Amino acid sequence: MNMKDFSLSVSEVNRYVKSLIESDACLSEITVRGEISNLKYHSSGHIYFTLKDEESEIAAVMFRAQAQRMTFRADNGMKVTAYGRVSVYEKSGRYQLYVSAMTDDGAGALYLEYKRLYEKLRAEGLFDESRKKLIPKIPKKIGIVTSPTGAAVRDMLNITGRRWPAAEILIYPSLVQGADAPRTLCQGVEYLNADGTCDVIIIGRGGGSVEDLWAFNDETLARTVAASHIPVISAVGHEVDFTLCDFAADKRAPTPSAAAEIAVPDRADMIERFDEAMERIDICASRLLERKGAMLRNRAQVLEMRSPKARLERIRQKLSYDSSRIEKAADRVLERSRARLYALSQSLSAMNPLAVLGRGYSALEKDGKIIGKAAELEVHDRVSILLSDGRADAEILSVDKKEII
Repeated sequence: MNMKDFSLSVSEVNRYVKSLIESDACLSEITVRGEISNLKYHSSGHIYFTLKDEESEIAAVMFRAQAQRMTFRADNGMKVTAYGRVSVYEKSGRYQLYVSAMTDDGAGALYLEYKRLYEKLRAEGLFDESRKKLIPKIPKKIGIVTSPTGAAVRDMLNITGRRWPAAEILIYPSLVQGADAPRTLCQGVEYLNADGTCDVIIIGRGGGSVEDLWAFNDETLARTVAASHIPVISAVGHEVDFTLCDFAADKRAPTPSAAAEIAVPDRADMIERFDEAMERIDICASRLLERKGAMLRNRAQVLEMRSPKARLERIRQKLSYDSSRIEKAADRVLERSRARLYALSQSLSAMNPLAVLGRGYSALEKDGKIIGKAAELEVHDRVSILLSDGRADAEILSVDKKEII
């Protein structure tokens, strides 16, 4: 018989396997105990997770209707007992446990170990905020301890290169999961500290299950990170993931991408802030120069007013003013004197005998004395007759002492 006559499509194979599993009475109603990992609460309300033990694991899903009836919140690391059935998801050909109910069997072994180490290191003060170092705002060199081939390191390189291309990056290749990962992670932190050229260290990896991230819960790694004299940013998994390395580091970032943003400033933001600062400096400098210029001008005016030249100029102006006043006063005095002199001159002229003589009169002089009365004369006295244009000598022939007026 030709085997081609019995060929099946992929869908037919998956459907057939599904029918075989669902026809098994043992798998149609089953109880499974295990530890939760890879837990995801979907926006639809469904819960996707993995149940595992020391040797194996099985995919599981709990739909929204059943999830809403749970009396506790499932979390990674929890020990649970799941009730449901096993079937196949035909699209992917993957068999999984469809959970209808679930009870809490207590925390898993990894969770208990995590809590034990956390309490131990916390009691020692390893997580105290007082011992944490400040992350430099503008690092010149950044050390990264992570897997050189993972998506996390590419994200960090892209973000630091875009935000602050001036920063130099030194990558220490390390394992980020598995039994040897804690040792290589410690070696990376110690190497960068010994090198001493980095300003800040980023240690971490992308998301994963509790088991994938467990290397970052190593006690020795937590102590190594806490002992680093270079500030350390821990970026392990997603925002909901917390490890001992996160608590021991100087700064925890929710993701590796966020760690890169914390480690370096944004160049565009710095340029904008620089431009704003320069604008403020220009305004302040202009205002300062304006105030200083006004002050200098005022002081220059004061100095100019107080200078010997200015004082001499003021004295000169005052002397000129006083001289002008004196001249005017002198002119007024002279004018008044001239007027008075003229008046006196007129008065003197009126009383001047010569003036009388000039009007046709004459005067009689005897022995150098003007004779005003006839009683002062005797017959045969020698006298002089004073005229306006000269004088004449005469002899008195007779004297009539009879008053005329």
